[in-house]
Amino acid sequence: MTDATDVTEGSETITYDVVVLGAGPVGENVADRARAAGLSAAVVESELVGGECSYWACMPSKALLRPAVARADARRVPGLRQLVEGPLDAAAVLAHRDYYTSHWKDDGQVGWLDSIGVDLYRGHGRLAGTRQVTVTAADGTLRRLAARHAVAVCTGSRAVVPDLPGVADAKPWTSREATSSDHVPGRLVVVGGGVVGVEMATAWQALGSQVTLLVRGGGLLPKMEPFAGELVAEALREAGADVRTDTSVTEVRREGATVTVSLGDGTTVEADEILFATGRAPRTDDIGMDTVGLEPGAWLTVDDSCTVAGSDWLYAVGDVNHRALLTHQGKYQARIVGAVIAARAQKVPLLETDRWGAHSATADHSAVPQVVFTDPEAASAGLTLAAAEAAGHRVRAVDYDLASVAGSGLYADGYRGRARMIVDLDREILLGVTFVGPGVSELIHSATVAVAGEVPIERLWHAVPSYPTISEVWLRLLETYRG
Repeated sequence: MTDATDVTEGSETITYDVVVLGAGPVGENVADRARAAGLSAAVVESELVGGECSYWACMPSKALLRPAVARADARRVPGLRQLVEGPLDAAAVLAHRDYYTSHWKDDGQVGWLDSIGVDLYRGHGRLAGTRQVTVTAADGTLRRLAARHAVAVCTGSRAVVPDLPGVADAKPWTSREATSSDHVPGRLVVVGGGVVGVEMATAWQALGSQVTLLVRGGGLLPKMEPFAGELVAEALREAGADVRTDTSVTEVRREGATVTVSLGDGTTVEADEILFATGRAPRTDDIGMDTVGLEPGAWLTVDDSCTVAGSDWLYAVGDVNHRALLTHQGKYQARIVGAVIAARAQKVPLLETDRWGAHSATADHSAVPQVVFTDPEAASAGLTLAAAEAAGHRVRAVDYDLASVAGSGLYADGYRGRARMIVDLDREILLGVTFVGPGVSELIHSATVAVAGEVPIERLWHAVPSYPTISEVWLRLLETYRG
């Protein structure tokens, strides 16, 4: 809440310690950390409080995917498979998804902001100079806010649709439509082999769509270890999806209910809907970047404290800084930024910006965890082999067949999966770990702890995995490394 001395009758500007642009999970966490430090805070939001993750990304996509993965797991368990041979109840799955998006209403999130004493301004927020923000409400009303200490830009990113002939008239889906559709299309073309592409291909194929997945590159999930994309592609094909790599889209046309997609090899594919999952762009094009000497529409360059280059008051947190476009990583940055803002407000003489310091988002470089909720799941923490080698580390990749672990066989008949750890040979620590297989999403935090903690191999040898669990793969990886 504002201090009593901040607002006088008829004043034009309302002053807070911290003003946050964007009320997604990242902005909410910045505001929360500011309040926890005793600072006043305001949040500006033009859409729903809770942001992309709550309504059009993490939550609805996982609600769509969970039934698909649970059914796939059940089909691999004796005594269950014959009971789950039928189709999913699509209406029930969509209703479950709607529940987890709060039916696209943000009352609960607004109530939470109110409970921690953060003021919410609905409208379009723009920077208006140093520590100045304007908010234009839907009715055109203009409010002016000022920040004593900090403005945090937490406006996130948006889906990019390529500029192809006919694409505008084709009314393509982006991730938003793919996670919020109220019907199951009979035929769905998905363009893009990254996380959004493979997750939505998995979900809608399971819900009854005939999915065609078109990928420009040679494989899926290009930012993960190659075997992750290979195993996911294999499973998608087995589920009935048509997966095509090294394929480009040249034109899209919609005639009535049919979308015709022209491909680089001269062939076409017809569908009822087309989803472009081909990248993200920062939401910085209309938030007043030019008023503080920055380029509208550009990603914002920050240091490890997430302070915008050349500033001591402007912060870019989450997707907008292009460090790690993941909700949990943005929330991590928000916690760091909250500590930085509080320290600077308290005039702490020296920030802890050393590696793994309290004011440094080191994990963005060294220990980013990610889960792809396909069947099989793909999960990673830290660097891939290619990334570690490109960074100049002397490393060794240690692989193990997850199906050879006793817990995997108990988890599912015909279990298929793979594990890899990347060992820094000079320091004898792990730089990265990747698991692919059913159920590995709940295994990845152990890898995150090992990587972020830089736990020595000799100490990991004493971290005894419970038997018989899939996590016994840790022992097998260490045994393979030691020989």
